[in-house]
Amino acid sequence: MRLLYTLAMYLATPLFLLRLMARGVRYGDYHKRWRERFGLFRRPRFTSSLWVHAVSLGEVNAAEPLINAMLAQYPDWPLVVTTVTPTGSERVRQLFGERVFHVYLPYDLPFSVRRFLRRVRPRLGVIVETEIWPNLYFACRDHGVALMIANARLSARSLRGYAPARGLVRDALSCVTYVAAQSRCDAARYRLLGADPGGLTVAGNLKFDMPLPREAMLEGAELCERWGRTRPVWMAASTHEGEEVAVLQAHRRVLQAHPDALLLLAPRHPERFRGVEQVVREHGIALATRSGDGEPGPGTQCFLIDAMGELMRFYAAADVAFVGGSLVAIGGHNVLEPAALGRPVLVGPYTFNFDNITEALVDEGGARRVADADALAGAVLSLLEDTLSRERMGEAACVVFDRERGAVGRIMGLVEQVLAAR
Repeated sequence: MRLLYTLAMYLATPLFLLRLMARGVRYGDYHKRWRERFGLFRRPRFTSSLWVHAVSLGEVNAAEPLINAMLAQYPDWPLVVTTVTPTGSERVRQLFGERVFHVYLPYDLPFSVRRFLRRVRPRLGVIVETEIWPNLYFACRDHGVALMIANARLSARSLRGYAPARGLVRDALSCVTYVAAQSRCDAARYRLLGADPGGLTVAGNLKFDMPLPREAMLEGAELCERWGRTRPVWMAASTHEGEEVAVLQAHRRVLQAHPDALLLLAPRHPERFRGVEQVVREHGIALATRSGDGEPGPGTQCFLIDAMGELMRFYAAADVAFVGGSLVAIGGHNVLEPAALGRPVLVGPYTFNFDNITEALVDEGGARRVADADALAGAVLSLLEDTLSRERMGEAACVVFDRERGAVGRIMGLVEQVLAAR
């Protein structure tokens, strides 16, 4: 099975290169750093390191408190952070700058992963959430690199998706010392996938340990002062194709009741910014953009946040937050960012990527589900017109957020055990 998998990866390599070229048309970073995808990058000036892999933007945000804890506890160890996407790469730069050594994780080809490991020489690799690459895992075992999967999550759908390669995945997981799962359900699915029960533990979700955004609260308050404190403002964040139209339809209804209402719209992927801008203009909604205008004016009906890493300050300036990827079958995105700010959260029916978090918020009254554009419009209008309900939902969201904290400490305990044993 491993030989067949490796052969398939080699045969797919030309397709990987074509994808890099195609994506590079929209996002130049794909062109500039393609060599890193094959383990080719300048050799760093250290002989051993600790390594954290976070595939994209959401995983980098989740890993932030863990990376900060590792930097603080092991200041003499170089810390390597890998991502797969340019948005994840940019977020690493924003959060950590020169404090970490950052490159893209190479494709799962034996020569690429061996070259990567020889260059950064990790003693420990911490994989954030679920990234099971067999050749990488086997190479880590062969090079004496201890592996952990932190913040591990595995949906029922993902478990079914691994079924055709269950034996290969089980062998890859045998290279992992600890799987620190987000929940009991995630741990049970990892056990079914073949993880060693002795190395399985429930550590909780790192996202609950994100730094409390005090600066974002202050910046949000300043934005509200400039826009006018009585102006109704709602936000649609991390939206995907097919959701912006529903959001704009909902906003039209909001504008009928509140002509001065403002929608803050933040698409998930930078390569879609221009397309979403065109969609807003086609709907006849007065638009301003972060890149072109800086801030919305008095006549702005929709403000497009075409910039990365600024969600928190705009969440803090909004009265209500809708988290995207949930009206379409993407599986939803991080609802904890608005929850941490005490904002009432709205989500669509598809939240399987964040089931446990979302259900906890819904059960405690900090979030509501909406089925479509009409339901979204009704929920937004209801909350914009009911200050008491907004405050109650915001308080409930904060209670859930505070109750679930502590995953970083539990995972750092496992890190200490692994490093002490080695």
